[in-house]
Amino acid sequence: MAECVRLDSSTSSHTMDKSITLPPDEIFRNLENAKRFAIDIGGSLTKLAYYSTVQHKVAKVRSFDHNTKEAASDKLYEISVQEEVTARLHFIKFENAYIETCLDFIKDHLVNTDTKVIKATGGGAHKFKELIERKLGLNVDKEDEMTCLIKGCNFVLKNIPHEAFVYAKHADSEFRFQTTYPEIFPYLLVNIGSGVSIVKVESEDKFERIGGSSIGGGTFWGLGALLTKTKRFDELLQLASRGQHTNVDMLVKDIYGGSYGSLGLTGDLIASSFGKSATADKEFSKEDMAKSLLHMISNDIGQLACLYAKLHNLSRVYFGGFFIRGHPVTMHTITYSINFFTKGEVQALFLRHEGYLGAIGAFLKGAEEDNPNQYSWGENYAGSSGLMSVSPDMNPMQRARSGTFDMLEMDRLERQLVNLPLLQDASSYIPDTVDLTEDALAREYWLYCFEDALDGVVKRAVASQPDMPEAAERAEKFRHKYRHKLQTLRHQPFAYGSLTVRSLLDTREHCLNEFNFPDPYSKIKQRENDGALKYYQKAVKSLDELSWEERQFALVRGVLAGNVFDWGAKAVSDVLESDPEFGFEQAKRQLEERPWLIDSYDQWFERLKGPPHKCALFFVDNSGVDIILGVMPFVRELLSRGTEVVLASNSGPALNDVTNGELQILTERIAAMDSVIQAGLREDRLTLVQSGSSSPCLDLSRLDKVLANVVRERKTDLVIIEGMGRAIHTNYYAMLSCESLKMAVIKNSWLADRLGGKLFSVVFKYEVPPGKPSQNSVAGMPS
Repeated sequence: MAECVRLDSSTSSHTMDKSITLPPDEIFRNLENAKRFAIDIGGSLTKLAYYSTVQHKVAKVRSFDHNTKEAASDKLYEISVQEEVTARLHFIKFENAYIETCLDFIKDHLVNTDTKVIKATGGGAHKFKELIERKLGLNVDKEDEMTCLIKGCNFVLKNIPHEAFVYAKHADSEFRFQTTYPEIFPYLLVNIGSGVSIVKVESEDKFERIGGSSIGGGTFWGLGALLTKTKRFDELLQLASRGQHTNVDMLVKDIYGGSYGSLGLTGDLIASSFGKSATADKEFSKEDMAKSLLHMISNDIGQLACLYAKLHNLSRVYFGGFFIRGHPVTMHTITYSINFFTKGEVQALFLRHEGYLGAIGAFLKGAEEDNPNQYSWGENYAGSSGLMSVSPDMNPMQRARSGTFDMLEMDRLERQLVNLPLLQDASSYIPDTVDLTEDALAREYWLYCFEDALDGVVKRAVASQPDMPEAAERAEKFRHKYRHKLQTLRHQPFAYGSLTVRSLLDTREHCLNEFNFPDPYSKIKQRENDGALKYYQKAVKSLDELSWEERQFALVRGVLAGNVFDWGAKAVSDVLESDPEFGFEQAKRQLEERPWLIDSYDQWFERLKGPPHKCALFFVDNSGVDIILGVMPFVRELLSRGTEVVLASNSGPALNDVTNGELQILTERIAAMDSVIQAGLREDRLTLVQSGSSSPCLDLSRLDKVLANVVRERKTDLVIIEGMGRAIHTNYYAMLSCESLKMAVIKNSWLADRLGGKLFSVVFKYEVPPGKPSQNSVAGMPS
């Protein structure tokens, strides 16, 4: 915790006459490694951006050389935890009143920085120039505000999947997040500051201000202050949220006694803003006048935006600027106006990180030598505040003294992420099957489920690092952090975009990594991989003894039985912990008999009688029995048919999912005892590629660019997605331009019940894209 700093209002016009205590040091994280700064200072808020390097632990696997003394070990590979340095972007938003204290904090904690310049934008950049240079010893280099805004907007739209949202005030979920289009251009940005600027953005570096208006946020603030004597912008909005504009505005029905049908005007439509104040001999409340003023200005901006969108044939219109700032009443009035003037053809889109756009853009202007646009970035849920949420881990007393601090952290990913080329329509692809933001029953269940599992995750994390005495303390910090995230999401499900099982899992992984638990299941995976390999040859031999027809069914049943071995499912982890002897044959007996819950096996079997597929892309799931005794025999059969196979596995650890590093070692070992797998590798017909994901779920719009290239080059015509996370929680409804097979066992009784099945029900879904000739029908999702 930083010291209390007494600021005297007589010494500076922009500080507050009270003690200011900064929130915990984690708000200015990794400051000692900061390399580059940028700042965006508006009328009331400062947004600070900096780049730092972050040192964290990663789990690596290395194969033993079985020709040396190391071969004395029974283990297939060794696990080591190594230090790795990655890049992180930090964005912090706070009130201008705290700028001096924050600059002091940065100066005191900044060990070394390569840069001698701080990029600055925003109206306050000139006002605070001298203060910044004096405090930080850096030269202030001012950047064009609009250029920074556009650069920042492009960056968040490209790198944060649930960045844009539609605001629907009276819906069950007010915030409806939109899928980020693979091609974000062109779009219209309506920036509402003191006035309004309307900008057409056509590419990364090409944009044009095509219009604007002097009637904007400053007009609302200025007229509002005259009408209500309220000088604070937020107070004015609060008044508006309590007001009733119909007491002040003249409506169509006030003139015509009802609607004006021949012109299509309803009776409740505003005919004249403030119209009643000209004729009514009475005092109007501050609340009603503020609401009328907000409607008047929002409607004017909305109509202007619609006209420009129509003129330039643009369907995507984003709204930003200090007038918006996430205020529900403002977003509602803008949305209503856009819907009215376009008859629903254009949606008003808002941005989750709208307040950071200028700071992000200013940072990017100063970081071109690092080529930040050459990488993909991902939001770090562990270090980011949620939409409309307060500072993390602060009690009300601290919060009152420290103001509102809001953070966004972005981690640089090792590889560029792109769409799977086989998506039928990338612009309409939604990875997640259920949006928990809009499904209250499902949301409550899964939040409870993840909270209930927390003790087990903590126990597993500690057990994964037996030689580290401080592991228990770090695990408790993880528990506190993740529980806080769950509590935030219970009250604000929209905090990090659409709330899904995937985002809950990813948040948990981010929090584990934050406290240096890179792979809590590493030793479990190692043990299960070693054990399953001993049975591989026996499993293959028994399959080879079957008739062709019997073998096809046995192979599918083997993949499904293997998929039972999932430590991420509590029903399974309880069995595996209580019965170490539970094995492949027992898992087969757990599966439901046909007909399965979703059953396209007959169609798949008929397809196998036809010509072999050119190339199959197989997204694999768990280590151990799943990959070795379930997936590999299935892959072996595809290779024998003449089909090339690409195995896509996680780039980084998540639960007990097999990683690319582990799969490389496993495949080499299997090839040593299986001539079919060996020939596949030797002839380059079996390829192992990392997916670019470190999640138990799968987003087909964010895959490793290398994988996408392999898919194109191999002319892939079959995609196989395995597992509950990848094929049910995500991608159940994914439409592909080639044949697909989705296989999973439902290992959660609540989910099984909701889908009309029971624990260990089977989903086997074979799909052929519309228009492709096939004798197969496609199974649908149970209602």
